Amino acid sequence: MKIALINENSQAAKNSIVYNELNAVASKLNYTVHNYGMYSAEDTHQLTYVKNGLLAAILLNAKAVDFVVTGCGTGQGAMLACNSFPNVLCGHIVDSLDAYLFGQVNDGNCIAMPFAQGFGWGGELNLRYTFEKLFSEPFGGGYPKERVIPEQANKKILDQVKLVTHQPMIKILKEMDQQFLKDTIDYPEFKDLFFNNCQDEEIATYLKEVLK
Repeated sequence: MKIALINENSQAAKNSIVYNELNAVASKLNYTVHNYGMYSAEDTHQLTYVKNGLLAAILLNAKAVDFVVTGCGTGQGAMLACNSFPNVLCGHIVDSLDAYLFGQVNDGNCIAMPFAQGFGWGGELNLRYTFEKLFSEPFGGGYPKERVIPEQANKKILDQVKLVTHQPMIKILKEMDQQFLKDTIDYPEFKDLFFNNCQDEEIATYLKEVLK
């Protein structure tokens, strides 16, 4: 599994903390973490939670990654932004119980975490325990286990609803504010990580044009 980490500007200083805890869990499972920044509060390339949602959607729709970990001060803005896009099912995750139930019941592909609210003494431990429970079992296994069939059925229904209520990602990319799109993706780490892992040639070709 390829996992993307995306931090927005208000919580950029915590990027290394989040990355270290996520990577410690992922490496034990032979998963790979791609760190899309921001890497520090001093980065010249600024990401907002709205840009995080767009980045998450680009990465997931282009199959450059399989899962996205993002967030903001409260996690709410990042969750709303992510869920604005097709093929992104993002949960607001505060702790290990949230993480486990989201993975087992909702079978999503993105989480938004509060990196300021409630992030105090032991914050890094909460991150570690949350990531451990999130990836402790294959997603969609159900909870309680006897509820797995109706829960999986509901997930399939939600996926079909999102196909109707959302436009294709390439159409969104072409119709949205092009300067905002370019401002979101125009930094070296995105270009390196994304274009080396993207599996959707149409999206890759279009973004290369935007970046010219």
